[in-house]
Amino acid sequence: MHVLVLSGSLRAGSVNTRLGSLVTELVTRAGATAQAATLGDFPMPAYDGDAEADEGLPPGALALCERIGAAQALIIASPEYNASVPGVLKNAIDWVSRYRPQPFKDKQTLLVSASPSMVGGNRGLWALRVPLEHLGARVYPDMFSLAGAHQAFTDDGALGDPDLGERLTTTIGSFLDLVEADTRYLCLQRRWYEFLGDRTDAPVTSRAQD
Repeated sequence: MHVLVLSGSLRAGSVNTRLGSLVTELVTRAGATAQAATLGDFPMPAYDGDAEADEGLPPGALALCERIGAAQALIIASPEYNASVPGVLKNAIDWVSRYRPQPFKDKQTLLVSASPSMVGGNRGLWALRVPLEHLGARVYPDMFSLAGAHQAFTDDGALGDPDLGERLTTTIGSFLDLVEADTRYLCLQRRWYEFLGDRTDAPVTSRAQD
């Protein structure tokens, strides 16, 4: 299995990029391959429908689409800005959603966050679930949020609190078990419906995720 670990921050020294690096290491220890990236690797302008119509998707958005499409799973380490999703991450999601086939559809996705605050960026993750699930991503029910992140890491990049380290390791292991099952066993493929009026035999609704 191949996993893309994406930091939703542009800032040098971001605690979410540090968390993403740790997650990448834990994914590798669990037996999968992992590639770490940040949104800074995929520069793109603010979404503009006119620009899309005239020029198509920018190179950064196309590169991110390719990375997501090549992975069996996606892990996003996202900051929390004003109790919600960082604008740069939402902008990237908006651009990527315009690509066909839409790469978030059916993508197994785990959300993690880190913040100096006492809630660890958790409110931002709840907001992030909304556009991802709307686009058909299979967002893992459990999430991991690291509070007091500015002083939570050891010099070698691990978590200083062994209980938190164990919880993160367990969460990633359980997520990867689900990804492997979803990849190997086609009977686990699920259908998704937004409206009660959808046909029950429809594989997916006719939405942006198609």
